[in-house]
Amino acid sequence: MKTDIHPNYRYVVFQDPGAEFSFLTRSTIETNDTIEWEDGNTYPLAKVEISSASHPFFTGQMRIVDTAGRVERFERRFGRRRKAGAEDAGAEAAAGEDAPAES
Repeated sequence: MKTDIHPNYRYVVFQDPGAEFSFLTRSTIETNDTIEWEDGNTYPLAKVEISSASHPFFTGQMRIVDTAGRVERFERRFGRRRKAGAEDAGAEAAAGEDAPAES
């Protein structure tokens, strides 16, 4: 059996700062941050954006999370979306005025 090929499986604290929720579990995730847990020991800290305390499936409440600015980046690339109903109605009215009257 080869040695030193498996990742370090250790206790890690996962923290959801938006919901002020954290839990201790075992993981192989690599982190540089540490935190002192309730038992007095220091563990590696991994921050997550969504956990069971903030996910709409578990909470029953809708919460918009846009930490990366995805909507703004989309709007910069492709422009703001226009309401189709309002523009189509205006275009039809303008087209109707220019069209010759039927006999």
